[in-house]
Amino acid sequence: MATPEFILTLREQIGTARLWLSGATAVVIRPTPSGEEVLLVCRTDNGQWTPVSGIIDPGEQPHLAALREVVEEAGVVAEVENLVWLTVTDVVTYANGDQTQYIDHVFRCRWVSGEPFPADGEATEAAFFAADALPPMTEDHARRVELALADPPRTVLG
Repeated sequence: MATPEFILTLREQIGTARLWLSGATAVVIRPTPSGEEVLLVCRTDNGQWTPVSGIIDPGEQPHLAALREVVEEAGVVAEVENLVWLTVTDVVTYANGDQTQYIDHVFRCRWVSGEPFPADGEATEAAFFAADALPPMTEDHARRVELALADPPRTVLG
């Protein structure tokens, strides 16, 4: 996965120490006659199915970052409907020893156009799945999808 230039610059200064970053997750939902479908990507780095997510660039609005990531990773255009969850991830330690932790903005998004495909090399597959027939996901990614499908009237905190 491509590491943003601002992170590479920071890493030159701090080495592998924990870096606090802002993230955005887009749970894209498409209605069908038989129910809702959810857009998922199969990540290149670990083979796991997840909603589309990424790092928010400095100065970028979180909802716009989520939409940008959907286009970049899956070739799909979407619109944000709601911020459903604001949460902090566990510390992530990468193979090279770099550590990060994210404040993640999870958005429920509505599909507008496009059929998914692995657009930028960050995913090996991209596809819509019936909401009641999702592939296995980690607990935290399943929670993101669950909350987006539930579409709570208020943002869930923590």
